[in-house]
Amino acid sequence: MRSRTPASRPGRPRSAAADAAILAATREALVELGWSGLTLGDVAARAGVAKTTLYRRWAGKRELLVDAVAELFDELELPDRGSLAADIEGVVLQFAAILARPEAKSGLMAAVAEATRDDALRERLRASVVDRQKRLVLEGRARAQQRGELPPEPDPREFARTVDLIFDMVAGAVVHRTLVSGKPADEEWVRSFTRVLLLGLTASA
Repeated sequence: MRSRTPASRPGRPRSAAADAAILAATREALVELGWSGLTLGDVAARAGVAKTTLYRRWAGKRELLVDAVAELFDELELPDRGSLAADIEGVVLQFAAILARPEAKSGLMAAVAEATRDDALRERLRASVVDRQKRLVLEGRARAQQRGELPPEPDPREFARTVDLIFDMVAGAVVHRTLVSGKPADEEWVRSFTRVLLLGLTASA
């Protein structure tokens, strides 16, 4: 399991099992207690670790929250379904399924709300979730270029801007659909969204 927390201090090595238990306990507590009711003491008790174990790894519950949410999105994978359109539909459906989970809903909304008041936390959220998941856009574009569906982009700066834009469009649309509008991102919606996204991609190619 990959960790998004800072490097551990010298001394006793970190336990991946303890990290996993703590992050899972955080998500469980969020669903049951909500953000305002979540405490590090409760998380430690649920995870079966000492409270000091949490403080050695995370500065506070907001940082713990971001890492607990980020771990959910590490489950995303880009399927190879034979075409760019089908690949996009596959990963968007995965994303929507994750956001439909109670722990993802409560965790992401709390993390975004807290990050609006804390620049350092916003940066942690960006690095732990946004930047990490841009790998999906990079993989998708590279695969589509190998298939001849999209042309290569020789300008690295333009390529980076395109990757950012694609990610913002996909993430923004799915989050708004599922968490703000409260409507399902079902297969019909995903097909329609993908069609609109591809019109933009091919027009700019």
